[in-house]
Amino acid sequence: MSFKPRPILLALAVALFATVASAQLSDDDCLSCHGDPSADRPVDAKKFSASVHAPVGCTACHADISAYPHEPAPAKVDCASCHSEEGAAWDNSRHAKAFKAGNRNAAGCLSCHGLNAHAILPKSNPQSTTFHANVPKTCGRCHSQKFVMESSGLSTTPTFSYGQSVHGRAIANGSEKAAVCSDCHNAHDVLGANEAKSSINKFNVPQTCGKCHSGVAAQYVQSIHGKAIARGNDKAPVCTDCHGIHLIKSHIDPTSSVASQNIARTTCGQCHGNVQLSKEFGIATGRVKSYEESYHGLAKRLGSAEAANCASCHGIHNILPASDPKSQINKANLPQTCGKCHPGAGAKFVSGRVHLEEGPAPQSTGDFVISWVSRIYIPLIVLTLGGMALHNLIIWIRKARRARRNPTRTVVRMNRMQRIQHFVLLTSFIVLVITGFALAWPDSVFAMIAGNEMVRRTIHRIAAVVMILLGLYHIAYMCFTKEGRQGLKDFWFSLKDARDVIGVVKYNLGLSKEHPKMGRFTYAEKAEYWALVWGTIVMGVTGLMLWFEVQVSSWLHLPRWWVDVATLVHYYEAILATLAIIIWHLYAVIFDPDVYPINWALLDGKMTESQFKHEHELEWKKMQLPVAGSQLPEEPGQHEQ
Repeated sequence: MSFKPRPILLALAVALFATVASAQLSDDDCLSCHGDPSADRPVDAKKFSASVHAPVGCTACHADISAYPHEPAPAKVDCASCHSEEGAAWDNSRHAKAFKAGNRNAAGCLSCHGLNAHAILPKSNPQSTTFHANVPKTCGRCHSQKFVMESSGLSTTPTFSYGQSVHGRAIANGSEKAAVCSDCHNAHDVLGANEAKSSINKFNVPQTCGKCHSGVAAQYVQSIHGKAIARGNDKAPVCTDCHGIHLIKSHIDPTSSVASQNIARTTCGQCHGNVQLSKEFGIATGRVKSYEESYHGLAKRLGSAEAANCASCHGIHNILPASDPKSQINKANLPQTCGKCHPGAGAKFVSGRVHLEEGPAPQSTGDFVISWVSRIYIPLIVLTLGGMALHNLIIWIRKARRARRNPTRTVVRMNRMQRIQHFVLLTSFIVLVITGFALAWPDSVFAMIAGNEMVRRTIHRIAAVVMILLGLYHIAYMCFTKEGRQGLKDFWFSLKDARDVIGVVKYNLGLSKEHPKMGRFTYAEKAEYWALVWGTIVMGVTGLMLWFEVQVSSWLHLPRWWVDVATLVHYYEAILATLAIIIWHLYAVIFDPDVYPINWALLDGKMTESQFKHEHELEWKKMQLPVAGSQLPEEPGQHEQ
């Protein structure tokens, strides 16, 4: 008869076999299957043997594997079962919180230590993803990916900024000591800056930076800023407020916030130039302004490498109040501080104030004298220059009136209507220049003339409407009146104008003895007229676009950048028109020796016969000069007895 084992005995036999087999599993046993490249989850035996986990073996991580086949499927490996401290740190990090909130892009163990779990190398290995020099690249695998960062509400800018920083460049050049991401943010317990325990929390930044910059950190802790931070004052600056966060640059880099030429305005000025902060902490509000207006500030703005900045006097990291005996600006130490740039400076040299801003009543003889010098000189300048101007104005008016009564001024150049148009144009143009530049440069002398922003804007728009209406009237005048149509014809360019330009230049350089003969309008007058037409159209169109910027997009369906282009065109065209009037037109009507002190055609439209014949000889020959005693209508280019 055949032997038939009982079911329970068979089950015990299988269990005994599995137990024995499990006890005897080795790495070779595992690799006999998993080392096959065609396996479901192949393991490279060579890489595994070089990994940090090779000494502990497969079953150290896969402890739940008891037999083959692996049923049920092995559980996911828990790194924290061995690395408990690191696991606990990660569990409280921003990465873990993001992962638990459902963000599968958040970094876990393998994200940083190697995507191949069986080929993790020790961080001392230059090929390891956690090797010091490789950390920026490792973190950058996620933090440089725009879609990954945007899904977490973050930016990729810090990654690229670090690459341009003094730390990132040092790492790229082979430094093994320069700071990398994990030096500042930590490796596993990466926390947000708003968390009290975070290494990048503002109150912890000095300690974080001090891990590498211990000497500087020691000075900072004793400084007025360091003590303020220790007291819990979150307005006091720490390392990153002055040097930047990720884009930290060397002080010799001209684009650095701590470059010599940038310290006053960019670095110290961001707090000490802030009126609200200065008042809150009882600091004089005009220190930055007074420095910029001083010799040192002006020289620094002009590119001086030697001129003193804030740090030259107050120190860099060891900034102390003037009352501290160790402070560089303590009264006893000022000769030595100033002597760094001014050898031989003594107690007398440093006895005055450095920041001469408005403040409390004078406290010393020097302050008293300085205050009274200003009080005396300002009225003195006004009275002296005002008296000079009044003296010359009286003489100028008398000479100008005498020139106007010149009996030879008989040729009517502009009739009454043309003079009215010219006066309206002149007035509106001047108002537009003053108010427009006051809006563009609110700290300039134009702003002092034009009042506050609302007044400037209102007056500017009124003047603009006047000029636009004048332009429309002028178009009608030139098209629908006899004198206008004749003027339009005479203003039109011809090839002769180009020859006249060359001829005038040659004549005035002494290269030709004959002055070109020109008609009713010279090439210069034609160019100025058409430039005025073009400028009025451009300024009118762009000005209306700025005035009605919302309607530009809603009515005309134009994108917003059209308004930006209009702003630039309006700005540059205004500068061009203003300078052209100053350089070209004012010379012709004031500074030209033939018309000085002024061309009175501005008021009565007349000019002398000799000047008209010299400038417009062809028109002169065309004129039918009347006999003595005859009367002619007041028309442009007509002779008056």
